[in-house]
Amino acid sequence: MFEGHARRSIGALCDFFNGNGFRPPDWRPSGLPIIRIQNLNGSQNFNYFDGEPKPKWIVEPGDLLFAWAGVKGVSFGPTIWPGPRGVLNQHIFRIVPKKGVDKYWLYLALQVATRRIESNAHGFKSSLVHVQKDDITNQVVDLPPLPEQRKIAEILRTWEEAIEKLQALRAANLKRRIWMRTHLFTGRTRLPGYSGDWREVTLGEVLTEHGLRGTGAEEVFSVSVHKGLVNQIEHLGRSFAAAETSHYNRVLPGDIVYTKSPTGDFPLGIIKQSKISEQVIVSPLYGVFSPATRALGAILDALFESPLAVRNYLHPLVQKGAKNTIAITNRRFLEGKLRLPMDHAEQSALVEMVEVSQAEFTAIEAKIEALSRQKRGLMQKLLTGEWRVSP
Repeated sequence: MFEGHARRSIGALCDFFNGNGFRPPDWRPSGLPIIRIQNLNGSQNFNYFDGEPKPKWIVEPGDLLFAWAGVKGVSFGPTIWPGPRGVLNQHIFRIVPKKGVDKYWLYLALQVATRRIESNAHGFKSSLVHVQKDDITNQVVDLPPLPEQRKIAEILRTWEEAIEKLQALRAANLKRRIWMRTHLFTGRTRLPGYSGDWREVTLGEVLTEHGLRGTGAEEVFSVSVHKGLVNQIEHLGRSFAAAETSHYNRVLPGDIVYTKSPTGDFPLGIIKQSKISEQVIVSPLYGVFSPATRALGAILDALFESPLAVRNYLHPLVQKGAKNTIAITNRRFLEGKLRLPMDHAEQSALVEMVEVSQAEFTAIEAKIEALSRQKRGLMQKLLTGEWRVSP
């Protein structure tokens, strides 16, 4: 035990107030926003309650909340509520620090406790966590004197503010990419100096199924929503490929790959361009196509980042089977139509914008990860008393 520190359970440091199970009959078009787990993730989509709430349900801006059922690293754990005054839905605690406990220091201590809980949690799915109140209140932490708590909170808040600024830059980057996708990559807005032809064409006019198969020398890849083509072992932890892969489809650098497996926001499959510098192979269930120009492949990749764009393109082409399987041939996949630029110079200019935006996004992500790693290291040192600070 470090001098001035005391070992205390979380339950001894604060009071917990549970939310209410508001149901659709309680929802109204106006009143106090009902704060649900999705709102802790940043959603501004609220239902409202205009009845007489119990005081313990009321949440004020800046209150400390804890979602005790949710997804690891996303919706489970503590939050300093940044939104409006509202009422608390079930599966969320409002936490009030007791005398001698700094709220932001407690928020940090709860982050450490959350990681412990997550590492031991077993839900219906590995990413889901659902705990009881005692699982949180029984967590033990090192409690320093109040002035030291405040200094620790001040130091770590500096890191968090830097991360928040980078997250705002990331959000702005994504917003620009959405604008580019819906305006520049559909021809609604043209780049200055370009007036070449845009035509509605079938994908079969700009994509060709080359039909190349594996040679035995290529690595097996899968397709990820956020990362595109990724090494199957690195992405999934092991290979799911058959022992014999000579019938697997070979993917050349720049090829377009269509996976027919429903995934999250992409219920009809994912369409990605290979940005891998070498040839790889993918499951024979995937469609693999070479674009007429590499730039056109990059434009299709940018367009199909959008779940709505993928759905709008594939929905008229796909038939759903009895077990929700996706029935579409590679030939049928190429029959849909899109409006695309025909001028090679304009294609290249559009792709350059994509590449600049992606490089910026990658750099921001790397900085967020570096600062987050530094913050986690500082939290470990400061919250355990291994590193002491002067108030």
